[in-house]
Amino acid sequence: MPTEYYDVLIAGGSIAGLATARECSSNGTSTIVIEEDHEIGTPEHCGGMVSLGGLQKLGVLPDSNNFQNAISYARIFSKSTSFELNAEKQNVIVVDRRGLDKQIANQAEKAGAEIRAKCSFKSFSKNQDRYIVKTSEGEIECKYFVDAKGLSSLRDATKDGILASAQFEIYATWIEGQTVEIFFDSEKYPGFFVWIIPSGEGKGKIGVAGKGINTSLALNEFIKSRGKKYSIIRKIFAPIWIGGPRPSFIADRTLVVGDAAGQTKPTTAGGIFSCGMAGILAGKAISKAIEKNDDQLLHEYEKNWKSMFQKEFNSMLFARKVLERLDNKSIDEIFSSLSRKTIKDVSNFSDFDFHSSALDLFLKTKIATNLTKILIGNELRRIFSS
Repeated sequence: MPTEYYDVLIAGGSIAGLATARECSSNGTSTIVIEEDHEIGTPEHCGGMVSLGGLQKLGVLPDSNNFQNAISYARIFSKSTSFELNAEKQNVIVVDRRGLDKQIANQAEKAGAEIRAKCSFKSFSKNQDRYIVKTSEGEIECKYFVDAKGLSSLRDATKDGILASAQFEIYATWIEGQTVEIFFDSEKYPGFFVWIIPSGEGKGKIGVAGKGINTSLALNEFIKSRGKKYSIIRKIFAPIWIGGPRPSFIADRTLVVGDAAGQTKPTTAGGIFSCGMAGILAGKAISKAIEKNDDQLLHEYEKNWKSMFQKEFNSMLFARKVLERLDNKSIDEIFSSLSRKTIKDVSNFSDFDFHSSALDLFLKTKIATNLTKILIGNELRRIFSS
């Protein structure tokens, strides 16, 4: 028989799972987080870019150990052209994700949550009004179960939403300390891109994702193409999810949060803000359900998350579908259509946490008129080349 009982068991020490634990514990709910890896925040798949405003909404600001860099510019390349955005007004920073996750774990622990690393979820079953969760350390009873296990929980989802990715931590003099760089090439990185996220002058994270590519080969070739000295000090290979959110986040008294719920951005697979907010909203809903003894209140989590993000994710999914069909000529034409005013407006008025704001600004310019013509040309090339 299980020897332990908690109101809430959270499987997965992700930012979403830890934010759920912090919220539940802050309201007096007995909570445990089990994490299969040996350390909270490991392995680190994320580039670590987030806005200060987003972090404030998550109830956390990076301490001096977690803050790595402030981003002033974003330079975006197609095969033959490029443009640069000024990111200073968006207050974008780069954080050490391992440190940030530990910081939220510390908040959760101080609020009363228990966290166990190297404790794996095995299975769970229902016994009357409780779940019995089998872990590598034995059985635990709980009333509410939160799945924050990440992409492993999306194995039954369509493979179209999963891309292979690689990210290397690198030292190189050609990494500019305050400039993020994005490289589109529909032949080399179909459906995605290469990114350079600086963690300081001469160091940062370089990653790639794309449909059907060898990510290690593609990333090594890109780095070598820079033609200058570099040192790779860490390599991470992990799938990313760009398929949008699950239709539902709740079944009975089981809630799904974060990557496991498909709450990462379809455009970039980033999810510090959208996944962290899911944890907060899930924790609030669980606490309210316990307080009012009404499990129907759990659905406030899904309702509130979708109210905040569904329109945004729909716009990003649309942009993703367009990107996946564009060839390099079309991407070049779109970039060439951007006026200085458009670039300035996006720099000044878009929101890093909501990418659709930039898309809306683009579509209010002459690019919207040119886009139809570009897309028709793109589709004709696809037809005649097939």
